[in-house]
Amino acid sequence: MTERYPAWQCVGCGRIDGPQPCVGICRDRKVELVDATELDRANARIAELEHRANARIAELERLLQVLAHTTPHADAWERSWRELQVRARAVLRE
Repeated sequence: MTERYPAWQCVGCGRIDGPQPCVGICRDRKVELVDATELDRANARIAELEHRANARIAELERLLQVLAHTTPHADAWERSWRELQVRARAVLRE
């Protein structure tokens, strides 16, 4: 887990100080800082998960397109349905 470091940041100039508020004319607000390397690592992981999620969504949309636009012949609906089930199970296994 990423460690957070308390600090104070001036709302006007952006100056950052240690754990005590400024006693001068600045108006400070409490902020939390994190290590940039850890932040970059977390952002890379998020990007990877987003990529996987988008690929998964695209795969599910392709399956839905087939389902939505397939009209089996009257005597072949059961075979079509079973084939769609096989495809759906394959998607769910991934």
